[in-house]
Amino acid sequence: MRKRSAEPWLLVLPLVALLLIAFVIPVARTLLASFTTDSAGFTLSNFTRFFGSSVSLGASERSLRMAFIQTIVSVVIAVPLAYIMAGLSAKARAFMMIATILPLMTSVVIRTFGWVILMGPSGPLAKIPGFLELSQARQGLLGTELGVNIAMVQVLVPFAVLSVLGVINGIDGRLREASRTMGASFVGTFRHVVLPLSLPGIVSGATLCFALSISSFITPNLIGGAQLPVLAGFIYHDATVSNDIPFAATQAVLILAVVVVTIAATNRIANARMK
Repeated sequence: MRKRSAEPWLLVLPLVALLLIAFVIPVARTLLASFTTDSAGFTLSNFTRFFGSSVSLGASERSLRMAFIQTIVSVVIAVPLAYIMAGLSAKARAFMMIATILPLMTSVVIRTFGWVILMGPSGPLAKIPGFLELSQARQGLLGTELGVNIAMVQVLVPFAVLSVLGVINGIDGRLREASRTMGASFVGTFRHVVLPLSLPGIVSGATLCFALSISSFITPNLIGGAQLPVLAGFIYHDATVSNDIPFAATQAVLILAVVVVTIAATNRIANARMK
């Protein structure tokens, strides 16, 4: 028998090494750190401390709630936008693609500071009648969940659009033409033809948005401030200020577990819908 060449495996080795160095080893070290303390070996005290803290649980509940809201709103905006982009001419689509990608080329910090100016009590939004009366302590939308959600949706929508657009572009155009020929409206074609076929892209975009949202701390910290602490912000503080690496690792492991469970559940539901 002819021996199988080992060259294909050699080509994969650099990628495997990169994954080990950049992902597997850091995650494994974080997982191990969550079960240790500075004064003891293996222990569950970090998890006991987390679930026994009302502050940590409150931040977790807030992080989950805002992540779900931001993900849903981002997908609701992205899916129709991607459908419209797919039906544009080549030039118009290229322009819309540039407009979608351009925010990703700008630092999140810069974009968030832009929202701080817009949402502050002296910003343009404050000139809208009744705006300050709807906000807390006349601080505009700063320090509110609504303000954080608006700023985060602006960050997440491009990721969702790109995920969905790739799938919609792969849908056979003759299916849409057949739907329109049979008398379906633009909205009807979108609802009964495009939406079911673009479900894999929607799931991919939603999971990406959720993972980015629940692990974000720059935008929630700048917009929400101390009034709205989130779990990712606690991790940053414990790791860099308090130097409590084991507890920071515990919170990071819990976020990772939530993301993994959410992705698994979403994929399971999506697969059941597509059968």
